[in-house]
Amino acid sequence: MIWCSGWELASAVSNAGGLGLIGSGSMTPDILREHIQKCKKATDKPFGVNVPILFSFSEEFLKIIIEEKVKIVFTSAGNPAKYTTFLKAAGLTVVHVVANVKFAKKSEESGVDAVVAEGFEAGGHNGKEETTTMVLIPLVRESVSIPLIAAGGIGTGRGMLAAFALGAEGVQIGTRFVASLESSAHPDFKKKILETKDGDTHLTLKRIVPVRLIKNKFYEEVEKLELTGAPLDALSALLGRGRAKKGMFDGDLDDGELEIGQISGLINEIKPAADIVKKIINEFTQARNDLAKYDLA
Repeated sequence: MIWCSGWELASAVSNAGGLGLIGSGSMTPDILREHIQKCKKATDKPFGVNVPILFSFSEEFLKIIIEEKVKIVFTSAGNPAKYTTFLKAAGLTVVHVVANVKFAKKSEESGVDAVVAEGFEAGGHNGKEETTTMVLIPLVRESVSIPLIAAGGIGTGRGMLAAFALGAEGVQIGTRFVASLESSAHPDFKKKILETKDGDTHLTLKRIVPVRLIKNKFYEEVEKLELTGAPLDALSALLGRGRAKKGMFDGDLDDGELEIGQISGLINEIKPAADIVKKIINEFTQARNDLAKYDLA
């Protein structure tokens, strides 16, 4: 959710009954502090911050989170043991994002309070294993005893119910909220999401950091290099710096990275975050009631 989830979206989701998360991966320390302070003014409900551990500012970010008395942090993209003890000692609830069973177990061993298991349907950076959410959630559920949050390909109430049936206690939803009024994504990127159908996204750049992208000119250039066996430095040079900002925040639909999940094929309107939360909960309730008609005894 880099470039997409700032204080406006996080506070709107929290006010609607979810747990809003500020995506810090696109921020500097000063900007993160500003977003946290604005979020605290905009909601009196709990919210959290996602911090990619491998990010250069991660340690400074965590200190700011503690100073600003944020109570929940989601860590990702790195070893969960690196900061968990430090964060737990400061009284924070710590959740780590994983894409396989190995790191789910490592997360539990490190002392995190919960894990997010993210299937490869998810947008943005992803697991090399390409394990689908429907397979990953049961695998992780059998491997850890701490609470499990499902992610990847979930953007409806029916998807939420399915995740619960697979063994999750909660869901993390990103893509659906990119196409919300409060998302900080560029309006042109939001409109592009509405046009995206099944098959229009693809997991690529697997030799560097796997990322799911909408197919555009930049994607085609990446695929051409990968298919011809180009060296890693050629791929890195093409990626360069600021590609994600160019696509998702600046709205360059040709030369920018357009990170989004497969669930984008089901999104057909840009709505306020509160309406999205309400619709998901209503769909979940209806789907659960619909299942009651099946007599499986």
